[in-house]
Amino acid sequence: MRRLPFRLRVAFACVLFLGCAQPWLRAQDREPTLSDAEVEKLRELAPDPPDRVMAFIGFINQRAEAIDKLTTGKRRPGREEDIHDLMQQIAGILDDLDDNLDEYSKHHNDVRKVLPKLIAAAERWGTVLRSPPDDQEYSIQRKLALESLNDVNEAATQMIAGQAAWFKEHPPAKSGVKSGSG
Repeated sequence: MRRLPFRLRVAFACVLFLGCAQPWLRAQDREPTLSDAEVEKLRELAPDPPDRVMAFIGFINQRAEAIDKLTTGKRRPGREEDIHDLMQQIAGILDDLDDNLDEYSKHHNDVRKVLPKLIAAAERWGTVLRSPPDDQEYSIQRKLALESLNDVNEAATQMIAGQAAWFKEHPPAKSGVKSGSG
């Protein structure tokens, strides 16, 4: 029996690999963390950083309330999977919020008024994320969400001092401009 040509063997190996890897690759696809309406709201609020931060807070609050209801209400089938999904969404939204805070800090956008609200909300979210009993179904997602929460809390805390110093040296114009530029 004759051996297949090298190129044909390579092509066959690639097809075989991709066929075997397809379920693994599909598992790597992330569920969207924000609904289309939420994404649209963030787009509309792009020129107004304080309102955009408040929108992020609202989105995370909704998911935190859902986790709270799942853990305090009557136990139902699929609860652990729902908690997993909600924690995954919270982690993703927190990562997006952290990216936004980095940009606002770099560009000296004035978000001083909402940072204390963000820090207070972060405390509540931490409590909610820690409240469900340990379960392997969502333990990794809880850890990731808590790490993301810590990053946002740290960024907001540092921004309070940084923004206070920046705007003391560079007072914003009194013409109703909500964000500075730098």
